[in-house]
Parts: sequence; structure tokens; C-alpha cells
Amino acid sequence: MNSTAEPDVELGATPRVAEPSPHLMQAYAREPVVFERGKGVYLWDADGRAYLDAIAGVAVTNLGHAHPEVAEAIADQARRLVHTSNLYSIEWQERLGRRLCSLAGMQRAFFCNSGAEANETALKLARLHGHRRGVASPRVLVMENGFHGRTLATLAATGNPAVHRGFEPLMPGFVRVPYDDIDALRRVANETRDVVAVLIESVQGEGGVRVASTAYLRELRRLCREHDWLLMMDEVQAGLGRTGAWFGYQHAEALPDVVTVAKGLGNGLPIGACLARDQAAELFVPGQHGSTFGGNPLACRVGCVVLDLIERERLVSHAAVLGRRLLESLQAGLADQQAVVAIRGHGLMVGIELDRPCSELVTRALREQQLLINVTRDKTIRLLPALIGTQAEIDDIADRVVRLVRGFLRVAPA
Repeated sequence: MNSTAEPDVELGATPRVAEPSPHLMQAYAREPVVFERGKGVYLWDADGRAYLDAIAGVAVTNLGHAHPEVAEAIADQARRLVHTSNLYSIEWQERLGRRLCSLAGMQRAFFCNSGAEANETALKLARLHGHRRGVASPRVLVMENGFHGRTLATLAATGNPAVHRGFEPLMPGFVRVPYDDIDALRRVANETRDVVAVLIESVQGEGGVRVASTAYLRELRRLCREHDWLLMMDEVQAGLGRTGAWFGYQHAEALPDVVTVAKGLGNGLPIGACLARDQAAELFVPGQHGSTFGGNPLACRVGCVVLDLIERERLVSHAAVLGRRLLESLQAGLADQQAVVAIRGHGLMVGIELDRPCSELVTRALREQQLLINVTRDKTIRLLPALIGTQAEIDDIADRVVRLVRGFLRVAPA
């Protein structure tokens, strides 16, 4: 595995503050730090200060920063051919499609640029499936606390009222139920008409790192088969080895009809894909869907290199081992903290839920621990380290997070 030199500056040093740009839309509450370079699990700011990255660009840089083989593939392909459009055959796209379908148990792939676009593709497949069944107003079953993107359709599918505000009326066609609740699924199956598909995450990342049980996913697979619903798994965050399997649903052996992937597939280069099998794989005909940039030679060659490296370095099993180590270290280090509601994880997806808002910890982690973390749903610290980390680097993440949380809870009001 990649190993990176230890940070070369003391923790707690004050970083240079970056001023907000007057030329960018205010869509992000950015931290006031600018990173100039990275290597492995570390990033360096403009002053040469090193930071330990425990979020990996939100589950994107699974192979770490500036991986030399990824960089070489980008440079070599850029010198050869970056873009031709999907009006013509693209050899690297065909190679990557074949590889992904084999790993996922699917048959066909559609390439795009992001997870939201991959999920939009899945939702269009659901609509086509419904109309071909004669359903005039097809609906898709989605989950509370789920997250599928910020386009208008994926926003409506997302189960977080906070991100809906200001964008109403939401797109119709969704039925929302509690996550990991078998009885709720059965009620929908018995009482709700016009459902044609289910869109669900095997692990809810934005929802607080909540893991669907094996029994739940298997019953969902059975109900979908019984009612002719498409089972559509959003593996944008959990996929490509992060949970200790290539895809999260593989832990339950609940093979879906549609799978969406993105994030880690390009290790930072934008690429997404919607994979499908059987009837779902045959729904599109030419002209019904498309993407200008999706699946270009550059992105798809990088995707192939990413899969090569995950396989060669055995990072899927490595993620399972590191994930258990991280989870156990955090549980031991925070066992006496009553304000810690739960510590959940699946491979290298770990969430620490507190009994109080803790969004300020993102800034405090940077300043006090030189650590990159994320807080989701206001109260859950989310950790998504790169898959290439060493045991020492995982232990360092755990130590810094424990110090951060314990310090926060000593001074934060309940």
C-alpha cells in the first residue's frame, strides 16, 4: 500500500486564511484553506502545512492524492485523445463498461459525469419500465434520509427536507418510506399502486452512515421480483471497494437490476455510470438518453486504471481490515463519552453520531488537528479515508478524531 511521509509541521499551527472569491456563486460554505498539492492520504496548503485527509474528497480519491499511475494515464491519454463524442465508438469506454458489468453482475453500462447524472439515468429507466408496463404515472420508492443528488429529479428522490427548501414544487413520482424497515416495504407493496422501482443506498452516507441490514436487502430483492419493480442500488458513495466489497449490496447477495457508480471511479476525474441487467439493460433505444462528455477516452482510461489498481493492491479486502480497525479504535477511544450516541461503520465508511450539533468540528479539525473530516445531518461526523492508507495512518486518524471529539465535548454545551 502507499505510505506517505509524516506531516512536517506541528499540529495546531494557524493556517493562512483564504479570502472568499467575489467571482464565484455562494453555493458552498468553504473552509478558508487552499491546498496546493497532495500525496497519498496527505494534503499540503500554501504554507507547506500538512493535513491528514480522512474524507478523500467525499469518497472520491480512494487511491489517495496524486497517484503516480493515475497521473501517468491522464498525461498519456491527454497527449493522444481526450474527446470524440458518443457519435463514435470509444474503445476505452467499451473496456470500462465490460469491467464494471463483470464486477457488479450487470450487462450494460451508460457513462456520464457524476453520481447525480447516473441516478438521473436510473430514474429515466424506471419511467420507461413503468410506461412499458402500462403505468401512466409511474412512481419510485425512495428512503427517508437518502441522498441521490442535487438535480431536480434526484433532489426530489432525496429524503432531506433541508436541501428541498427553495426548490419547491418538487418533481412528483416518489413514495418515501423509512430506511431499513421491512414492514414499511410490505405496506407499500400491499397498499400503493403505480410503484415501478426502488432507488436505495446500501449505506446512507449523507444520511449519517446508516447501513441496511442483510435481511432487509434480501426482502427488498424478493418484493421487487414479486411486484416487477426495478431494484436500483445507488452505490455512488459505497461502491468500488469502500465497504469491503466491490459494491455494498454484495454483502447481502441481493443482486439489483440497476446500479449507479461515480465518485471513486475516476479518483478525482469526473465520471459516473449507470449499470443494468436483464430487462432494464434493454430499455433505452438511440435518442432517448445521452451525454456530451460522458464516457470520453480520458475518463474511461482512468477508470480502467483505477479498477486495475484496486484489484492489484487488493484494496477491497484492505478496506474491510482498515475499516474494522478504525471503528474499533474510535469505539474504544470514545466509550466513556455519553454524548456519543452511536459509532457506525461499514468498511471505510464510518459515522460518529453525537447528541448535539457539531458542524463546527469541520473547522476545528483543520485548525486543531490538521485533519479533514465532514459532518452530515448536523450531528454525525463522517469519515471516508482513502482505501490505500496504512494501519499507522488509520490509527493516526482515529487518534486525532478522538482528541477532537473529547475536546469538543468538554467545552460544548449539551
